[in-house]
Amino acid sequence: MRAIFLVDNGSLRAQATLNLRGVAASLSELMGETVQAASLLHSNKIPVEAVDGIPATTLGPAAERSAEQGATEIIVLPFFFGPSKALTGYLPERMATLQARFPHVKIRVAQPLVDERGDNDLRLAHLLADNVREKYPTGTAPRVALVDHGSPIPEVTAVRNRLAGQLSVLLGDDVTSVTAASMERREGEEYRFNEPLLESLLDSPEFSVGPVILAMLFLSPGRHAGEGGDIAEIYTAAQQRNPHLEISVTRLVGEHPGIVDILITRLRQAIDDERFLLDILAIAGNH
Repeated sequence: MRAIFLVDNGSLRAQATLNLRGVAASLSELMGETVQAASLLHSNKIPVEAVDGIPATTLGPAAERSAEQGATEIIVLPFFFGPSKALTGYLPERMATLQARFPHVKIRVAQPLVDERGDNDLRLAHLLADNVREKYPTGTAPRVALVDHGSPIPEVTAVRNRLAGQLSVLLGDDVTSVTAASMERREGEEYRFNEPLLESLLDSPEFSVGPVILAMLFLSPGRHAGEGGDIAEIYTAAQQRNPHLEISVTRLVGEHPGIVDILITRLRQAIDDERFLLDILAIAGNH
C-alpha cells in the first residue's frame, strides 16, 4: 500500500496550507489516487478554524498515521523549487524516526519542481512568463526582477538564476531586462551568491525609475510573499525612496494552475523508477 504526500516547508499562515491543499486535491483528481497535503514544519500550529476546521498536519505524524494504517511505501512529492536542506537534511532525519517504529516502510522523495540534472524543462519558466505578461504596463518595456527568498544553499540559488535566464529568453524584447534578486541573505562573504538583494536592486539607477515587475518565485502566500508580508514592505519602502519607481507584483508560481502539470511529471517519474531525489530503503523486509 502506498501513501503520497505533497510537502512544503510549512508556514504559520493559513493561506499557505489552503493553497497546498488545493494543489493536492487537483493532483488527487488527475492521478486517481489520494495525494495528502503536509508540511515539514510549523503548519500544525495554525488555528484549526483558519483552515476550514481540518487541522493542518506535518509530515512526520501524517506519515506515521499512514504506516499505522498499513502503508509500506511513502512517496514525498516536494512543493519546493530546488533541493533545499529541508529535503536533503531534515526530511531523512525525520523519516528515520518513522522507520524506527515501522522498519518495513520505504520512503522515496521525488525531484523538486526544477530538476537540474533532468531534461531541459521550460514549463516553470513559462508559468513565470505568463505571470509577468499579466502585469505588462502599456507603452514601456518594463524591467523584471525575479525575486525569491534567498537561500544558504548555492544549488537552490542556481535554480533561480537558471530560471531568470530562461525567463529572459521567453520574454524577449517585451522587457528591458530580467534580473534575479533575493529577499534576504545570511551575513558573511560565503553567502554573497545571493546578491543582489531586492532592496538594493530597487535603489539602483536602472531599477529606481519607471515600471518594474516583481516576478514572484514563491509557491504559497506566507509571511514573506503574502499580503502585507516582507516583500511588500521592501518594495513599499523603495517606492517611498524613489518616487518615480512604479512597481507591479505577479501572482505566486504555486497559484498558477500549470504547476500541477509539473508536479504530476515529478510524481510519475518517482513512481516509475525514472528519477527521484532520495530513496530511503526499508530497514526490514516488508511483511
